[in-house]
This record gives sequence, structure tokens and C-alpha cells, in this order.
Amino acid sequence: MSIYRKMLSAMMAKKKKDKTKSKFTPDELIPEGGSQTEIKSNLQENKDRFTSLFHQSYDFYHEPIQIGKQNGLAIYMKTMVDLSRISQEVKQSLTLSSLNQYSIQSKEDLTAFQQEYFSSHFSTILQYEHEVVWHILSGYIVLLVEGVNYCIAVHVANDEKRAIETSDIQTIIRGPKDSFTESLLTNMSLVRKRIKNPNLVFEQFIVGHETRTDICVCYISTIANEEIVNEVKRRVSSIKMNAILDSGQVEEWITDKTLTPFPLTYHSDRPDTIASKLIGGKIAIFVDGSPFVTSVPVVFADFFQASEDYYQHFMMSSFIRILRYIAFCIAIGLPGLYIGLTSFHHELIPTNLLISMQAQREGVPFPAFIELLLMEFTFEILREAGVRMPRVVGQTVSIVGALVIGQAAVEAGIVSNVLVIVVALTAMATFVSPIYSFANSARLLRFVIILVSAGFGIFGTLFCLLIIVIHLVSLRSFGVPYLAAIAPFIVEDNKDVFVRFPIKTLKERPKFLNTKTSMMQSNKGDKSQ
Repeated sequence: MSIYRKMLSAMMAKKKKDKTKSKFTPDELIPEGGSQTEIKSNLQENKDRFTSLFHQSYDFYHEPIQIGKQNGLAIYMKTMVDLSRISQEVKQSLTLSSLNQYSIQSKEDLTAFQQEYFSSHFSTILQYEHEVVWHILSGYIVLLVEGVNYCIAVHVANDEKRAIETSDIQTIIRGPKDSFTESLLTNMSLVRKRIKNPNLVFEQFIVGHETRTDICVCYISTIANEEIVNEVKRRVSSIKMNAILDSGQVEEWITDKTLTPFPLTYHSDRPDTIASKLIGGKIAIFVDGSPFVTSVPVVFADFFQASEDYYQHFMMSSFIRILRYIAFCIAIGLPGLYIGLTSFHHELIPTNLLISMQAQREGVPFPAFIELLLMEFTFEILREAGVRMPRVVGQTVSIVGALVIGQAAVEAGIVSNVLVIVVALTAMATFVSPIYSFANSARLLRFVIILVSAGFGIFGTLFCLLIIVIHLVSLRSFGVPYLAAIAPFIVEDNKDVFVRFPIKTLKERPKFLNTKTSMMQSNKGDKSQ
């Protein structure tokens, strides 16, 4: 265990010179076509300038207003603001300032005006053009005053967002039913409601030259390993992409190794799952616009655990978890094993079963390898069609298509009954995994094992499995071994790997994370850490 901790420390020390910035600098906010120049004091010049910067876009709106005794100009994006809030909050304050004949001649006057009339609103004073552009695109209304080269930005963004619904991806029978949405603030609040801890930290990053996407790195400062936290922040801040539209793009950028079918990050749309990861000492990455939150570092055992495992009796949870491991082995190895037995190693099949299988394959014109590939590709096509088709007809088409095609293929003598059972069992075993991205790795590896087994029989199957194990041992997720708790073997951490021990015995956080606080449970009256 000390070996990989030293490796992690060495990796962090090597990159320590790259100081991560949790805040953005003004230069990073300058959009393409903008410049770091001050706002003009002439309203007409400002109007022409910003109209030009936004290329006279249809949703860019400007209107003359009265600010105290002076003429002013309000500019905003109609698609980004709540028009009712502008009427009720901004224009009422401006009307009151006009009645009071408020005069603004300098930045100090503008600051005093802001504190008097917009003290209850989220507002700020701006000086540069690129700051104005940024705030307009973020749902602010910008108020320009004649004769002053400063302005006020008032937050009036619309709150249109999808309602909190039940997760369609990671469904459970017992447990919380809410799931994340595309709103960053909503997702953060769902975690805050579960972890009422002042040490829960959200650090903001702005990534994407074109999209300027908000990304938050979340962790509990009194628990998470500081070296891993700094490494996560360094990788997020080093992302160089034009557009970030989903957390999947961030995951691919920050992973340790890309040439692997296994996911090196964990994503979930369930707030309770992410909350449990944070309490366990891991780090979460929130991406604005994505309903999935990423958790790092990740180990192999994480993909066989579901939040429902901790909401029901530990015996049932342990049985289901063992079932998941068996299903994963079936999903990647059963087709290759079938090829090896039926094509090379007939002596390993019981005599009665062998006679029955050969009788069924008597009229099949293809060898077992071609027969299996044909059915596997057919099922993959049906699965993809069911996902991409409209939801109303997608599920019906996939089920009916599988039944009709499978039955027709058997009756036509193209495939045997045993093969249909093998393909169906393999497909069902793939869906047992709680995480879809991990199930996809089994889909890819299955075809590799089929091809090798077609040439070398069971020896090829075993060789592929050996290479997979070697590959798993070599993987790292933010310096943490992918097979941690199994290899290297940590006795204490194996209470929640293949089986789940009673909750009362799960007293410590995983040792491979090297967290600041190792105890999960406390004997004090206050259970918080």
C-alpha cells in the first residue's frame, strides 16, 4: 500500500509547480472579437460598440432608460433574462431614482446608487467591455449612464429548468427518487441538502473558449486527500477545448489513460450516490448543463455497487453484489467459452448435452463462430435501434424484433436453439451492471474474446482473460490503483467489495484514498466529521 502512495506523492510533487487557480482572470473572460478596453462615457458609442460585438443578433436588446437625472441605456439578451423581473425589480428602482433626481458623475456616485437602489439584488460594477459581454451572456441586464465610463450589471436570469424527476438510468426500488438536472445550482443544492457540512467546498472553473461552461470541483475539505484534490483541480483547469456540452467530455480529458475500454471515472445522476462518494473521501465534478456528476478517483469495485445496497439488508445486498460479479464474467466470457467448447474441446461437454447440441446444429450451414457473430451483431443492432427510436415505439420494436428474428432464425436453420440461449443470457448479464459505461466495456471485450477464441479455443479465452487482469492491474485513477482493495489486498477495505458487511462494521473510509479523517462513524453526540 505504501508503494502506490509514494507513487502518488511523487506524481503530485512533480506537478506541484502548476498552481491551480480556482478563480478566473479578466484575460480569460475576453471573448473572441472583444478587447480589454474600458467602457466609453458616451451612450451612442457604447450602443454602437456592443451592437457590433453581438453582430446585431435578434435576441440582443437595448433600450433608452432614465437613471436619476441622466439618460441611460439598458442592454441584455432577451433569451437569457426574465422579462418580468426586469419590469418588477429593475425598472421600479430606476423610476424611484428618477423621482428622487439622483445624479451620477463618477464611479463613487455609481457605487452609492447601486447600494441604494440595488442592494437587495445580485449586482456589480463593471469597467471593461469584455466584462459587459460576459455578464450579458450570463443573464444580467447592464445599465449604462451618460457621462460615466462605468456601468451596473444586475442579475435577472430566467429560471427555466427541467423539474427534478426520478432517474431513468440508475433506477432503484428503495431509496431517494430524485435525480440531477441540467442546472448547476440545482445539482449543488441537492448535494447540500444531504451534506449539511460547512466544509463541503465547491470551487468554480470556467472551461471552453466558446461555451464558457461553469465547472465545479466539489469535496469535503476535512476528509478528502489534498494531493488528489489538487491534481483534480489541475487537470480541470488544464482543459483546452472550444466547447464543453456534457460531463463526458470532461471525463475523457482528465482520465489517466485513454487506451482502455474500462471507465476511469464514475458518473451518476443520483444525488445520494454522489453524496456518499463525497463522504467517503472522493471528489465530485459538476458541469453546468449536464445531469450527470463525475466522481474520482474510481476503483473497479465501484462499478458493482449501487446506492440501494445500503438501503436494504446486508445479506440481500451481498447476494445481489455477488450476482453482479458473476454476470460480468458471463457477459465477457460466455460467448468465447461457447466457441471454444463447440469448435475445439468437445470432450469437455457432457455426452448427452453434446449429442443434443450437435443434433440442433445438424442443419445449420455456418460454423459456430460465424453463427455467434451473426446473432451478436443482430442483437447489438436491435439494442441500438431501441435506444435511438422514439420512446413510444422503441421498446416495443426491440422486444418484438428480438423475438421474431430469433424464432425465425431458428426455424430457418440459420442458428441453433442453444446459441440463441447463449446470446440472450450474455445480453441480459450485460444489463446487470449499475453503471452503463462499465457495461459498454463488457460489450467491447466480448467481441475481442470471441475472435481470439475462434482461433485458439479455450486457451485463447483464458489468454484474453489473463491480459484483461494484467491490464486492470496497470490502470490508475488519479494515482489510485484500479484494483485497489483487491490488488493491493487491503483486509479492512474488503468489507464492502464482494459482499457488504453490516453497516455497524463499516467504520473506516477506504485506506487507498489516504483521507484526512479515516473514521466513518463517531461515538460522539455529533455524528459529523
